[in-house]
Amino acid sequence: MTAQFLPHPGTGELFTSPVVPGSGWPGDPATVDTPVAHSCADVAAEAASATNLTELDARISLCRACPRLVDWREHAAVVKRRSFEGEPYWGRPVPGFGDSLPKLLIMGLAPAANGGNRTGRMFTGDQAGDWLFRGLHRAGLAAKGAADHAGDGQKLYGVRMISAVRCAPPANRPSVEERDCCAGWLDAELGHLLPWVRTVVALGAFGWDATLRAVRRSGGLVPTPKPKFGHGATAVVHTADDKPLNVIGCYHPSQQNTFTGKLTEKMLDEVLAQAKELAGLGWGCGGSGRR
Repeated sequence: MTAQFLPHPGTGELFTSPVVPGSGWPGDPATVDTPVAHSCADVAAEAASATNLTELDARISLCRACPRLVDWREHAAVVKRRSFEGEPYWGRPVPGFGDSLPKLLIMGLAPAANGGNRTGRMFTGDQAGDWLFRGLHRAGLAAKGAADHAGDGQKLYGVRMISAVRCAPPANRPSVEERDCCAGWLDAELGHLLPWVRTVVALGAFGWDATLRAVRRSGGLVPTPKPKFGHGATAVVHTADDKPLNVIGCYHPSQQNTFTGKLTEKMLDEVLAQAKELAGLGWGCGGSGRR
């Protein structure tokens, strides 16, 4: 099949779906020389040997270790949702987005097939992402209340968005094996970030459990019995160097939760306000967000 080139919604440049590394997609961290992980063993090796966050992001964005996830994300990139059929889809794993020295992390499940899998940027391009970015903007943690596509000028202040799984999974349900394979990328990213991070907002029970598991894997301490997820639930865990880390639960801003009123804007704003305070981002947001 001949590759179809479509215009990027921001720049108008033509790209295939999935996007070829090094072809000029806004914010693409990878090049034609970036190594590609084809197995879980490769993930562990490539994650551990990445010397900085930019290099790690590049390697994440080319991972092909989980065949089912590769097939699904690339299928979604070619068989597009009708409303986006005139756009190219990123169709690759999605690296983290935001501050490289964050005080606040937002931990989610995975990119959406027609959201982050389309835009190439974490938690953008769908209704859930719209809710989240509007909330971050109201809290003074994002430059704009919308995040439509890579290269749109959106910035986060003192905040970074990450996910436990970096490819869009079928039915939003990665397998345990896929989750555990992708943990190699997550653990390496947290190795770069945790020296700065004070607070994590965990979206949904999956984000909550992924955070606690990652802390344990890093040699940190999680209270026993394991803290239970709930909206507004808080827990204090300790990193391997005994630094306290606040974890706050938040219902995922999915359509099911927001349409039914299980999650309201007020509820989201309250969680983000608490996270902002605990992270020490009460001043200077709109700049670096750092003391």
